[in-house]
Amino acid sequence: MGAQLRVYRQKIRSAQTTKKITRAMELIAASRIQKARARVDATTPYARAITRAVSAVATHSNFDHPLLTEPERISRAAVVIFTSDRGLAGAFNSQVLREAEELTELLRSEGKDVSYYLIGRKAQGYFAFRHRAAERTWTGFTEAPVFENGKEISDALLDAFGKDAAEGGVDEIHLVYNRLVSMVSQVPEVHRLLPLEVVEGVAEVETGPESLYEFEPDADSVLDRLLPAYIESRLFNALLESAAAKHAATQKAMKSASDNADALIRDYTRLANNARQAEITQQISEIVGGADALAD
Repeated sequence: MGAQLRVYRQKIRSAQTTKKITRAMELIAASRIQKARARVDATTPYARAITRAVSAVATHSNFDHPLLTEPERISRAAVVIFTSDRGLAGAFNSQVLREAEELTELLRSEGKDVSYYLIGRKAQGYFAFRHRAAERTWTGFTEAPVFENGKEISDALLDAFGKDAAEGGVDEIHLVYNRLVSMVSQVPEVHRLLPLEVVEGVAEVETGPESLYEFEPDADSVLDRLLPAYIESRLFNALLESAAAKHAATQKAMKSASDNADALIRDYTRLANNARQAEITQQISEIVGGADALAD
């Protein structure tokens, strides 16, 4: 009985230590998510404004820009996967990787080759474990991305989009990342980034009178400058959305772990009390039995 009681007490101490760690990580994630959500909200007005500008310029321009032209045949597609550098975030990484695999199957069923651009160590480890190749990998900034990170990724994608598929280029680009819906819900999103005809928001119809624009020197030159800026803002916004979703997923996972630790502590405490009571009962029985033997 004594050995069993020691085991229970050791498990209680272990669960208490785990709870301290998970509780601290929950509080850290809760403090970071507010800043991450504020950064997402701060970039939204600019993203909407540049989306409207690109839509207006594309409407008034007769210039066949490479980023706006749908190729006759799409032979190679790029999939950009946004994951985190760290774990302990529940299903955050697994659900976006699963969504990327489903997208890959869909693209290959359409006769397209797929190349991967990975963001985060979790995606890098996932592909390395399965001995699958990736064109480029970026790590080290997923929890607090800056605009330069989005621009670096944008430059690499635009460079690949400008090449022929035979030279290692791609004909279309897809983004797969987690979007923060609420503190308890993070939903994987799939968007086609290029060509721009099907990008969400470009073809949106604004309510009310149409905005009036004047283009200097001309619509084609403005479009040529706006499109790279639009791609950069879209990628940076996806990085911020993924970072905010990751902090929310970490907070949710750590709260669940703390609750589980509380449940383990209650269960082991009850078992330890039962073992202690059984030990006391056995000791009393032995004393009574010994006293009866002496009396006889």
